[in-house]
Amino acid sequence: MSQQTHVQESTRYEAVIGLEVHVELSTQSKMFCGCRNVFGAEPNTLVCPVCLGMPGSLPVINRRAIEFLCKVGLALGCTIAAHSKFDRKNYFYPDMPKNYQISQYDMPLTTGGSVQLPSSKIVRLNRIHLEEDTGKNIHAGGHMATSDYTLIDYNRAGVPLIEIVSEPEIASPEEAEEYLLQLKTVLLYLGVSDVKMHEGSLRCDANVSIRPVGSTTLGTKAEVKNMNSFRSVVRALQYEIQRQEEAVRTGERIVQETRNWDETRGLTYSTRSKEQAHDYRYFPDPDLVPLTIDQRMIEQWRSEMPEMPLTKRQRFVSAYGLADYEAGLLTSDRVTADFYEAATAESKEPKLVANWMLGDVRKFLEKHGLTLATSLMRPQQLAALIKSVTSGTVSGKAAKEVCDILVAEGGDPHSIIDKRGLAQVSDEAAIKEVVDDVIAQNQDSVASYKSGKVKALEFLVGQVMKASRGKAKIEIVRAMLLERLG
Repeated sequence: MSQQTHVQESTRYEAVIGLEVHVELSTQSKMFCGCRNVFGAEPNTLVCPVCLGMPGSLPVINRRAIEFLCKVGLALGCTIAAHSKFDRKNYFYPDMPKNYQISQYDMPLTTGGSVQLPSSKIVRLNRIHLEEDTGKNIHAGGHMATSDYTLIDYNRAGVPLIEIVSEPEIASPEEAEEYLLQLKTVLLYLGVSDVKMHEGSLRCDANVSIRPVGSTTLGTKAEVKNMNSFRSVVRALQYEIQRQEEAVRTGERIVQETRNWDETRGLTYSTRSKEQAHDYRYFPDPDLVPLTIDQRMIEQWRSEMPEMPLTKRQRFVSAYGLADYEAGLLTSDRVTADFYEAATAESKEPKLVANWMLGDVRKFLEKHGLTLATSLMRPQQLAALIKSVTSGTVSGKAAKEVCDILVAEGGDPHSIIDKRGLAQVSDEAAIKEVVDDVIAQNQDSVASYKSGKVKALEFLVGQVMKASRGKAKIEIVRAMLLERLG
């Protein structure tokens, strides 16, 4: 073994990852024309001369897309440029009907900013710029390498797209997933995108390199594409890091290239050498005037911003006495956070609301295949149910049955309790009858309790509650059993 090979094998490496996240904006129309911006339409039905690049057609900037990008920039602490412009990025590929893409090169709308991870690590952003999306290639058989032909749907061509470019400061596949989750949450809070990876409204490319631990010099990077879920991102990065480490240790030269992730085979494969900026021959788009955004417009957009997830999470901890983990789950999306606050305001029981939402409500939502956004249960109904439990009107067990109904069907908790006869029984005579019956049928447990096995009492309490369908008031049950058993 040569000395050089020995050094390579003993060297420890660290990953350096930068992410380019492409997000389709939820505007009503496309970026530079009036075609509708919706997912799932029949192929090539949402097109016009502008987005198809017909001669003589002229683009017009979508004002709403500019607003959405600037709001994302404000949420992430970016600097919004007073002056910006659009450029033509020239390349020839079937999904780009004009043979160029309208994008932004040297004067993006926003620069800087950062994303804070749950670990408190700050990942800085390089820029967020605005461009138009491409069409979609549909390969016969589902794979470009083995298909006989490719069909193209241009419905997506021209859809407004923002590209969020991080600095190469992400250290692991798991950190990359955390980064993406934080970005997704911010975008959902702002309402600028539905960020559905399976529909392509959020897509992610990763620039990955490795270097010896302790080094500050960046290694040769590979760009990894075709990752269609957060799980795919983690798996693809894990594979690519391992591939590069093995290559270096065996003396193979890492080349700068673009690689696609193959989900089925669990590997990345080379598709082309990585282009440089000059390969695209960027130049200002002569059909679009430069952009100027005044400070008054920026301040107006800032005033319309909702409370951001991190701020809301910190407030939930301080105002409601929640654990950081609980607050993180309850602020993971805006619908859940708003539901929690509304139910808490109605019930004045912040901890109980959190327990119910993170416990039984979530369980029943999963059972019925629903979310809080699609469930018929309203915050006021959950609050009323919680009040019924705390007042002793209904037992905790019976309340779970009511909760299941509320999640699936909605309705008034009190009516459900009355209709199903779930109200707690406080009538001591009625409870005594059930207690006597349970004692008679469980003489072994009675003997165990009298011999000093305290747990036997809880078993008997459970049997009484079961026999009464959870309606007997448990405090009366326990006291009566203690009295009867001496």
